[in-house]
Amino acid sequence: MRTVAVVAPLLGPACAAGLVLGALTCVLLPALPPRWLCVGLALLALPGWAWRWRGRAVAAAVFGLAWAGCHGHMALQQQVPAAATAQDVRVRGRIADLPVRRDDHSRFLFDVAEAEGWPALQGRRLQVSWHAPRRSAVPDALRGTLHAGAHWELSLRVRPPRSRINPGGFDAERHALLQGLGGSASVRDPGGARQLRAAHGLAAWRERCSTAIAAQVGRPSARFVQALAVGDTRGLTDTDWEQLRALGLTHLIAISGFHVGLVAGFAALLCTGLWWLWPALARAWPRPQAAACAAALAAAFYTLLAGSELPTVRTALMIAAVALARASRRPLGTAPALSLAAALMLLPAPLSVLSAGFWLSFGGVLWLLWCLPQRPPSGIGGVLRAALAGQGVASVALLPLAVVLFGGTSWLGPLINLPVIPWWSLLVVPLALLGTGLQALHDGAGMWPWRAAAWVFDLSWGLLQPLAQHPQAMWWLPQAPGWALPAALAGLFWWLLPRGAGGGLAGALLCLPLLWPAAPAPRHGELEVLVHDVGQGAAVLLRTATHALWYDAGPPAGEGRERVLLPAVRALGQAPPGQLLLSHDHLDHAGALPALRRTLPGLQVLAPPGSQVEGARPCMKGLRWQWDGVDFQVLHPPADGSERDNEASCVLRVAGAHGVVLLPGDIGTRAEQQLLQAQAAAMRADVVLVPHHGSGGSSTAAWVAAVSPRLALVSAGHQNRFGHPKRDVVLRWRAVGAEVLATADAGAIRVWLGAQGLQVREQRIHAARWWDAAGRARSAAILSPIEQAAVGPEG
Repeated sequence: MRTVAVVAPLLGPACAAGLVLGALTCVLLPALPPRWLCVGLALLALPGWAWRWRGRAVAAAVFGLAWAGCHGHMALQQQVPAAATAQDVRVRGRIADLPVRRDDHSRFLFDVAEAEGWPALQGRRLQVSWHAPRRSAVPDALRGTLHAGAHWELSLRVRPPRSRINPGGFDAERHALLQGLGGSASVRDPGGARQLRAAHGLAAWRERCSTAIAAQVGRPSARFVQALAVGDTRGLTDTDWEQLRALGLTHLIAISGFHVGLVAGFAALLCTGLWWLWPALARAWPRPQAAACAAALAAAFYTLLAGSELPTVRTALMIAAVALARASRRPLGTAPALSLAAALMLLPAPLSVLSAGFWLSFGGVLWLLWCLPQRPPSGIGGVLRAALAGQGVASVALLPLAVVLFGGTSWLGPLINLPVIPWWSLLVVPLALLGTGLQALHDGAGMWPWRAAAWVFDLSWGLLQPLAQHPQAMWWLPQAPGWALPAALAGLFWWLLPRGAGGGLAGALLCLPLLWPAAPAPRHGELEVLVHDVGQGAAVLLRTATHALWYDAGPPAGEGRERVLLPAVRALGQAPPGQLLLSHDHLDHAGALPALRRTLPGLQVLAPPGSQVEGARPCMKGLRWQWDGVDFQVLHPPADGSERDNEASCVLRVAGAHGVVLLPGDIGTRAEQQLLQAQAAAMRADVVLVPHHGSGGSSTAAWVAAVSPRLALVSAGHQNRFGHPKRDVVLRWRAVGAEVLATADAGAIRVWLGAQGLQVREQRIHAARWWDAAGRARSAAILSPIEQAAVGPEG
């Protein structure tokens, strides 16, 4: 009892809020404070937090900032050094989670126990990819035997965590920091891989249970039952996720805190029934305390079973806090329990504030606590009014977070959630969990509950899918400035004040910068160029005042969904272009085209004569058009189709009132000579995309001299196997006075050719993050990253 009395003020609402704000401040800093400063501040703030005085919450905030900084340094130290080159190493370890299997690759988390010749790699977790062999003669049977909990010996090529950085794009480096990943790796010698120990442990049981669901349900909706029963979302396709997002139902499919609460409540009821049947148990342990402990233990076990996702951990901690208070016979309200759960989550893992789930789960509960009455509703009418009020508050209050975290929200979500939440949560989820519990008691016993869950799910899913396929189901918003989110949250707080507070209009005005942000576009005669960071490939967005064009689409989209081009245009506030000009149909330039066409069925494609792209119109010399005072002209290839492969690349010259951009695709020496002979004057440009990613077979001295740009942009992957860009190529461009920027180091590169001249923005510098791999590599290197990449051999 004394322990609870002492801990409660330390982890109360004020101190918990200070701890969260301190950790948030740390992760928002562009650079991590020095380690010695973080340790010193933590040691100084800890007594201030423990001492009873008015500044206790401030001391907790300082401690949160310093503690997050210490964990940031430890997390970065656990990663493969950002400046390190890829290394081959033989490792032994354990598959830590459910492996994702696709036709062309498998992906899994691997905990390294031993690493030959690289002791520092031991104890680190890697994200491993095992790709299918390109030739069918090479055996691929071993890849299908990967199971969670199994021990393997593998030959891996290990790299530091590295992300492609684009406007509105996914930050894989932040994900690696959150997941505690030391690096990424790919299997180098599939034939030499061998299993050392069969799958065992909780992760193996989860996989066996998921396999049993697929086998025993026997219908397509089994994939949803797998997600609800054991948190296995591997079977959900990109189309499934897109439809769930359009309906605003993604929070119901991934195991949430509500599911943990159901398990805890069932355990408490079971314990209460047992104590009622056997009254002698109450003499040894009072029934309320026993029920509370049973609920906490059941919640903890189910959280582990479901993969320990953040919403489930938050609920399990809240249930544990309530159980502790019940055991000590001290009342604990919902708000103190939530504060205690937040503090208990941040103390061991302060970097959790980087997770979207942290803010959505805790933020949603906080808004509901503040806006809704705490007394239980009476009667059916009261329950319905409470449900409507809760859904309304959650939809409005979480809108700013959804916009910032995901770039948009569902129009239909608030209405669809009203009937679907009780249908899925009170029917589908309990049946799925009942099947899991019965399966744990006896193999095969969960079949009928799982089948019933799938049947009930199908009744609703068939009605929802047509709504999800509506083209306007999602509301996408441009990326707003950083200050727009706190302004919108303040506006919502003001707007949701009790009637008569006078905050309606003022609150709505504060939300406008986030929900209606400025999306500047080029003026007449001006041109904007965005070279996407797509790795080893090319994709460029060209914008004029009222038109837009994609030049190339980049390599194949991950998991079949376009993840770079569409999020970027949405973040810029630009409608997806209606046209795509492919320089040529090689995979690194046209790989994402199928995914784009699935999303944009009306997309018009231009490609060189003889291209294998279905439905493409010819892109050839002489094609010319104008948009908003900007001239677009194709200089190559000739219309006779005499060129093939890279030499047939469409060369596009874009001339605005304030400068010229030249996009030459992957042309080589022969095409460069033809262009110089035919129209050397047209080669002059202010900005050029370096041909063939900086290959040694292009960018001849004569052609570089003819172009003489102010800015030369290289679209190439970090530490790519071809060694692009070549060192001598980079030096040739610099010799004519060009500044050379590479997407591997700068992320996406945004260029404006307007009335104020040539302006450039590098995405990694514009959105600076202290976990940025390229920035840390720069600080550890003597040569520039471009020169380092250029010394590799060309494949």
